[in-house]
Amino acid sequence: MSRPGEHRVVHTLRTRAPARRLYELVARVEDWPAVFEPTVHVQVLERGRGTERFRIWARVGGRVKTWTSRRTLDPDALRVTFRQEATQAPIASMGGSWEFRGDGEGTEVVLTHDFAAVDEAALPGLREALDANSGKELAALVALAERRQPPEELVFTFEDTLRVPSADDAYAFIERSDLWQERLPHVRKVTLTEEAAGTGPAGTRDTTVQDMTMETVTTDGGTHTTRSIRLCVPARSIVYKQLVPPALLSGHCGAWIFGEGTVTARHTVAIDPARVEEVLGRGATVADARAHLREVLGANSRATLRHAAAAAGSAS
Repeated sequence: MSRPGEHRVVHTLRTRAPARRLYELVARVEDWPAVFEPTVHVQVLERGRGTERFRIWARVGGRVKTWTSRRTLDPDALRVTFRQEATQAPIASMGGSWEFRGDGEGTEVVLTHDFAAVDEAALPGLREALDANSGKELAALVALAERRQPPEELVFTFEDTLRVPSADDAYAFIERSDLWQERLPHVRKVTLTEEAAGTGPAGTRDTTVQDMTMETVTTDGGTHTTRSIRLCVPARSIVYKQLVPPALLSGHCGAWIFGEGTVTARHTVAIDPARVEEVLGRGATVADARAHLREVLGANSRATLRHAAAAAGSAS
């Protein structure tokens, strides 16, 4: 039941996918940026028996917002409840639940939000944003769960690590992506805008949100354009979410992580199996797509890391 001053909105979608598979996809919050279009980044802060607390960055109404939530996971009832601990205006409070109701013929997914606004005038816009994001999340969840392949075959993570003379200088190289067209041979053009966004993924202040459109040259001489949202935490990490992923993918997110004399490039991807043969040729499989992505995305990251290491070496 909603509390005084709160409003409730319920979004539902039926699917032939099993309830357990749907529940497990929602429970894997680390994969949300690769699965759900609005989610940019998730940082798990605490995890206990049936509970977890995390900070999330998501696009709401075209802007990146961040908040902290606590969840309770009930794998027996196939139910996840959540409540925002720290909100951003115009939200005064927000909570809700995911429920997965299997009936032998499929599953009804029920996503409920109970919320209050700081100003009643903000309610129409808040409701519009909830409707838009909830619809995208339900559609993406059902599309992945209905695939013939298990989700763990389609969504996977890989990384490469390189030693650098100075992690600070390497950070500066990667953070200044507006200069990549001059510094990286596979980058033809970059358009970049940025704004401050407060607390960052590593718990630090002065995070910068970058909206980056990049045109790259492919191995066959063609070009490919992607658009990404990046969260930059000085000298710590740069995480990103591609808004326009490559044709082979339904989702792609990643991170540049700066350690003591090292930089790690991490990718999490969600393969679209319907595009595998179109992109890789007749008879290509999901396993082929995994190998292809590991090589192509990894090669671009490794090239960027090598140039960052060389720049760090020349600056030291």
